[in-house]
Amino acid sequence: MKYLGSSIAAATIALLGTAAVTAATGDGRMKADADGNGVLTQPEAMAAADARFARMDANNDGRIDPSDRLARAKARFAKMDVDGDGSVTEAEFLAARDARMEKRAKRKSASREGRRGGKMRKRGGRMGKIMQRADADNDGAVSQAEFRAVAQARFTRADANNDGQVTREERRAQRKMRRNMRGK
Repeated sequence: MKYLGSSIAAATIALLGTAAVTAATGDGRMKADADGNGVLTQPEAMAAADARFARMDANNDGRIDPSDRLARAKARFAKMDVDGDGSVTEAEFLAARDARMEKRAKRKSASREGRRGGKMRKRGGRMGKIMQRADADNDGAVSQAEFRAVAQARFTRADANNDGQVTREERRAQRKMRRNMRGK
C-alpha cells in the first residue's frame, strides 16, 4: 500500500490513539462520551467514529485517500485567499498564520486548564503502519466500513469486562498497556 499522507494518517491516529468525536465541549473540541457520564458506550464510540470519518472524508466520496488531503489543501488555500482572486498575498498569508497561531494558543491555554491535548504528535513513522492496518483490503484507501472496524476493535480491546461500556478505569488501563507496548 502506498503511504496516504501524513495529514490523513495523523487524523487516523487521533481515532486510534483516543476515542473519536461526537459531542462538542465548551471550548469547541469534540468528545466521544456524548452524555458526559464518564462511560463510553459502543453506540457512542461508533457514532464518534462515523463523525470523525465524515470530517476526514473532505471530498465526501466515502473513502479516506490522498484526494482528501488535496481537498483539504484547496480548502485551506481558499480560506487564506480572502479576496478570492486565486492568489494569496503576503498580507493574506500573514493573517492566516496569525489566526492559526491564535487558535493554537487557545488550545494550549485550554490544555493547561486541565483539559487533554496540547501535545503535537510527530508526523511520520508509525502512521504508515496504522494506515495499513486500517486499509483491510489494501486498495490504498480507508472506507467507512474499514474505519468503523478499527474503531470497533479498539472499543472491544478497551472493554475489559465485555459489558458494552468502557469506563474511565478501563481507558486508563488501556492507555497504560499501550504505553508499555510502545516501550518494547
